[in-house]
Amino acid sequence: MFKGQTLVFDADDTLWENNVLFERVIDGFLNWVSAPEERGRTRTLLDEIEAKNAVSLGYGAEMFRQSLRDCLEVVNGRIPTAEENARIEELLTPLTDRGVELIEGVAETLVALAENHELLLLTKGNLEEQQRKVDASRIAHHFRSIHIVPEKNVDTYRQLTADLGLDAGRTWMIGNSPKSDILPALRAGLKAVYIPHEHTWVLEHEEFRPEDATLALRGFAELLEHF
Repeated sequence: MFKGQTLVFDADDTLWENNVLFERVIDGFLNWVSAPEERGRTRTLLDEIEAKNAVSLGYGAEMFRQSLRDCLEVVNGRIPTAEENARIEELLTPLTDRGVELIEGVAETLVALAENHELLLLTKGNLEEQQRKVDASRIAHHFRSIHIVPEKNVDTYRQLTADLGLDAGRTWMIGNSPKSDILPALRAGLKAVYIPHEHTWVLEHEEFRPEDATLALRGFAELLEHF
């Protein structure tokens, strides 16, 4: 068992459900705009548009809304009509008008971990949108500090370590994304706990072997077996 560690938690798809909600919107969007035989091609197009838009617009519902509009424009070969934009807004309702669904085991596990460890939260995305989810989660009080950043890369982890005076050898990043959570944390000299999520966003995938993480677990509650 590791005692007296600093545990840095990812939020989306680590503490609460996120990408599965986007996937449900995408499924409805594809049912609307694509013939069955074109679904795969349209989904690839949407993924490419999201990757491009994320560079300039960041992450979250606003970027996703614009990506759906851009994809529809390409599919139809024209600018979406007011009625079509209204249909997109209707599809987006689960993202823009909802609470937060904690992943199984999160609430109880954080209570136990907080007894022996320092907990931090590090999430990327739109500041207002991510703060809303943090507030709705009702678990913010477990964390010494909460950090919402536009991107999570090696420099992000190095800056966090320096700003908070963290001991890298006793600091662990815990998350589901190889691209944003595990690999950059390891490259910054931290330890990392990989907790996979079956609905991790395709843009968060990166060539990665689970055994390359310091720890690879099957579920959130398993943290109590190690910390």
